[in-house]
Amino acid sequence: MVTGRNGGSYRVEREILDEERLEELSQRLNISQRRTPLSYRLKNAIRCSIPSLKRRVVGCLPVLYWLPRYSIWDYGMPDLVSGISVGIMHLPQGMAYALLASLPPVFGLYTSFYPALVYFFFGSSRHISIGTFTVLSIMVGGVTERLAPDAQFLIINGMNLTVGLDTTARDLYRVQVAAATTVLAGLIQVILGLVQFGFVGTYLSEPLVRGYTSAAAAHAVVAQIKYIFGLSPTRYSGPLSLLYTLVDVCSLLPNTHLPTVLVSGVSIIVLITAKELNNKFRKKLPVPIPVELIVIVVGTVISYYTHLNETYNISIVGEIPSGLQPPTLPNTNIFGEVVVDAFALAIVGYAISISLGKTFALKHGYKVDSNQELVALGLSNTVGGFFHCYSVCASMSRSLVQETTGGKTQMAGVASAVIVLVTVLKLGPLFQELPKAVLSAIVFVNLKGMFKQYADIVSLWKSSKIDLLVWIVTWVSTVLFNLDMGLGASISFALLTVILRTQRPRYSVLGHLPGTELYLDMETHTEVREVPGITIFRSSATVYFANAELYLEALKQKSGLDITKMITYKRRQEAKQRKRERRAARRARREAKRQKQALRAASQRAKGSVFSVEEKMGQLKEMSGDIVQEENLSWKVRENSTVFVMPETPRNSWVYLKGTDPETTTLGSMSDLQDGDITTLESSSEDTFSRDLERVSLGSLGKWTWDIHSIILDLSPANFIDIVAIKTLRNIYHDFGEIDVDIYMAGCQAPVVEQLEQGGFFSDISKDSLFATVHDAVLYCLNNRGAGTLPSIEITSYEKRVDMSTTKL
Repeated sequence: MVTGRNGGSYRVEREILDEERLEELSQRLNISQRRTPLSYRLKNAIRCSIPSLKRRVVGCLPVLYWLPRYSIWDYGMPDLVSGISVGIMHLPQGMAYALLASLPPVFGLYTSFYPALVYFFFGSSRHISIGTFTVLSIMVGGVTERLAPDAQFLIINGMNLTVGLDTTARDLYRVQVAAATTVLAGLIQVILGLVQFGFVGTYLSEPLVRGYTSAAAAHAVVAQIKYIFGLSPTRYSGPLSLLYTLVDVCSLLPNTHLPTVLVSGVSIIVLITAKELNNKFRKKLPVPIPVELIVIVVGTVISYYTHLNETYNISIVGEIPSGLQPPTLPNTNIFGEVVVDAFALAIVGYAISISLGKTFALKHGYKVDSNQELVALGLSNTVGGFFHCYSVCASMSRSLVQETTGGKTQMAGVASAVIVLVTVLKLGPLFQELPKAVLSAIVFVNLKGMFKQYADIVSLWKSSKIDLLVWIVTWVSTVLFNLDMGLGASISFALLTVILRTQRPRYSVLGHLPGTELYLDMETHTEVREVPGITIFRSSATVYFANAELYLEALKQKSGLDITKMITYKRRQEAKQRKRERRAARRARREAKRQKQALRAASQRAKGSVFSVEEKMGQLKEMSGDIVQEENLSWKVRENSTVFVMPETPRNSWVYLKGTDPETTTLGSMSDLQDGDITTLESSSEDTFSRDLERVSLGSLGKWTWDIHSIILDLSPANFIDIVAIKTLRNIYHDFGEIDVDIYMAGCQAPVVEQLEQGGFFSDISKDSLFATVHDAVLYCLNNRGAGTLPSIEITSYEKRVDMSTTKL
């Protein structure tokens, strides 16, 4: 009964669908999924119209979508202010992060210019700032230092004595390594984007990314210690290189260069103080104060007028060439050595960019295409690699500044690129006297946000132990095995946790919430009630090869039926009864043969006489010489498990006891026997045992009793099913069917039903056991085998739901 808003009630009739009707509805649902010929699909793919061509071009070049609608009055000034602010940040960060990549600072400026222009045309995000980033700079630095270590560029005189280091040749080769790695990473991103592989970034969960960036911050700090303390530690590469470097730095601490430490300390204190003031008064300031640029300018001026390099031997940036470098082809011979690093750069850079892009898109109400972002980022890296740039992605700090200062579109990125271009063309030589310690201080302070991520350990401990384990394993593996191998180990472990969690899901028995059609976990919801005679079983994860056996074991446990022992006992009893049947059949044939011979002999001796059992018994007693009282006369013939009994009263009939061994058979009266244990003498023994074998059921054996007549499998959480799970479900149907328990499935999604059909599941199992919802299955069970009723709201039948879905199509 359904109660309407006006207080009235009415009944909704539901139809129980038979197999033919379900097959018809299934065919109607599969109309849109029928396979079309290959030639037809190729023709549709090649066919091109003006609207479809326009959509494809706009999809490849998103700038064509928003640029014609660009309003200078509405967006021009906010984008200009935002672009100038971001461009000012590009200058110090580009030069500082180039040191992390073990490259001359000017190449950080190149990296801040070319990729931003390429992304302007192909990117779909309007707020992220493309350029140098801490993590990618560290990863590139690991590659350049591994393939171009200082030991390969030592200057040795004729007496085999080391004179110095050829920094020019070293830096030139490192630039080639960085450019080749960047081009290869860009090509990988473009290919992944073209094959619609944008979902790859989803495998990098937030705990994994935050743990990875925290470990990368540790690598960045160790890499900058030599500039902050003025040391020259030995460069290590490969696993445990971070630990080796720390040990070497600690051994060199007595040789700390005090003037360098003083410059670093003052710069760090000024930067931290100014950034805190910026954060405190950010609501009152129209744009953030460019603290980093101010520190660079002041540091350069002080170094120039006090001659810090000549007087105190403080390391400075050195020569910065004016103008742009001409494009060159990358050194393809390096590709084979850096392909793993390039793939890691491609995945990490894309994951960081798409996460930032989707965050801003959700906030401002537009869409970011994952595959297009891969292509845009790949083209930015590929084109940038030809112009001596290294790998880029979206920067968290610059993107936040671009968004908070009012940036509306990627025109802000163009404005920031113009600021960098002016610096490279005209202002670059002015920063030649800048101390490297100032740049290291900028890197160190900018890592503050990553240091705060260690607080994730406390929050994850309270929320999710599995995510905490992913964070810790990611951090440890990245610190110990470097960034490339650490990323692979982290992803592998994260996927392993997913497999383990789906292999060990939560299994529950559902109960009915009175007055509704809801079915909830009985362990967590005390207000639900068990449906009499029905067990509703649900797994929190899909059923597949990794947990199919566990699913079956959990079903046995939750239903309270040890199906294995029950079926084993039943089959053992059936085997014993078949053995008794064969033995009885052989004895029956021998007895029939004896009787036939006896009748033939008797007919020859007494032709025409009447034979009675009483007379024959008297003759045999006389021959044996036995003297027995007349009232106690009895004679047992143990053949074919049959006991012949002397009738005590005329109303008793000839009976036999079955199911016992002939040697232990005892006499009894009809009143002492069960109906299933007796038969008349006139019936055939062989036919009787055949019928008894057919009637054997586990309940008649008397060892177990249970009150469950139906089990409903709620498969609504399953989004796919494989062949192993199909076999498991088929075994569940057959095994529980042997103990007279019906199995039904409810809530199957359309792909799951299709996979069941393709796996031949319905070849020996009727589709009548398939229901749209758990409530439909419960009502069906109560209608067919249940003794009670369910106080619930009846819902639309499965057929009507299918009709509604097909009409919408």
